[in-house]
Amino acid sequence: MSRVVCPWDLITSFVTDAFKGYGVPEEDAKICTDVLLESDRRGIESHGCNRFKPIYLDRIKAGIQNPVTNFEILKETETTAVIDGHDGMGQVIGYKAMQLAIDKAKKYGMGMTVVRN
Repeated sequence: MSRVVCPWDLITSFVTDAFKGYGVPEEDAKICTDVLLESDRRGIESHGCNRFKPIYLDRIKAGIQNPVTNFEILKETETTAVIDGHDGMGQVIGYKAMQLAIDKAKKYGMGMTVVRN
């Protein structure tokens, strides 16, 4: 397989703009782009830009995935939370769930979140 090398800022802008063009809010588009490109940078190509069109853009277009992430906390304690992502962007859901767990851990010594959909 041949490789294409692009300037980092060019590919970052392209992927972010494409996500925004499919209805992903700008802040969320940046999170999704960061996760995909960081996966490629770390050599985990199975979770990088290989998924960009066939997984994310095609699923949004088909109505399978919601471009606007609705992050809903269904149940919460001081140290835990159950979250429904409502078929939104997984990178955004994961980012927000992880941040919530970190905040809980800082305050209570332990934090755990679980996500569905």
